[in-house]
Amino acid sequence: MIAVNITFEFKGIKMYSIEQINQLAITAGDKIMEIYDRDFKIESKQDNSPLTEADLASHHCIVDGLQVLTPDIPVLSEESSADELTDRISWKKYWLIDPLDGTKEFIKKNGEFTVNIALIENGIAVLGVVYAPALGVLYYGDGDGAFKVENDLTTKISVKALPKNDEIWGVVGSRSHQSTEFLDFVKNIKNHNIVSMGSSLKICLVAEGKADLYPRLGLTSEWDTAAAHAVVAAAGGLLLKHPELTPLIYNTNADTLLNPFFIVCAKVSDTWS
Repeated sequence: MIAVNITFEFKGIKMYSIEQINQLAITAGDKIMEIYDRDFKIESKQDNSPLTEADLASHHCIVDGLQVLTPDIPVLSEESSADELTDRISWKKYWLIDPLDGTKEFIKKNGEFTVNIALIENGIAVLGVVYAPALGVLYYGDGDGAFKVENDLTTKISVKALPKNDEIWGVVGSRSHQSTEFLDFVKNIKNHNIVSMGSSLKICLVAEGKADLYPRLGLTSEWDTAAAHAVVAAAGGLLLKHPELTPLIYNTNADTLLNPFFIVCAKVSDTWS
């Protein structure tokens, strides 16, 4: 269990701590696991993506918790109302959450799903927490660096140096969404090994130096990436639009919350750029 370090807000001083956000993610994960361990109903949203009661239980847990901790900061969730999805374009600072990232992995019961909580300021993911409750692994990152918590051990993490010469590139691919564009992209990397993973854990693998590159050449939404984006940035890495290779910025388009294609890496390399 992660210790909770309570802070308060007086005259602009931050009223919450990263430990409290971590604990909120863990609490939401506990609610998810209560449902994961039994039979559950699966519905379809308007875009035909799956929805379970675990998505909603986690959503309410996180939203309620954030409204207590930071009542003046709005919250945008994958399960938010249509009005909130419209209003968010005017927000300069807000929480962006995915209560259950990797619902397909949750349904398959392979453990590769996460709770994602990010703080966005002026389009930048400045704080992020990614918790995989079935795996018992938590990642978090902010201005003080990036960290991984596993088996009650907290370790500072960072991206690793790029492979040299004929060294093998560790390339992360989606467990459920490997696109034709992704497969064409990796063909151009002479020596590579593809590691399949679900949810935002793919970005976290690059953040902790267990993979070199994650090309996401398929559709994602902003809540899918923001928390892990903050983690990999705090670990010294990059999340860049592809093919422009410019930083991904959030909440810039009133008409959509879909991300462009992107690349997650330690830095740009001539090997694949």
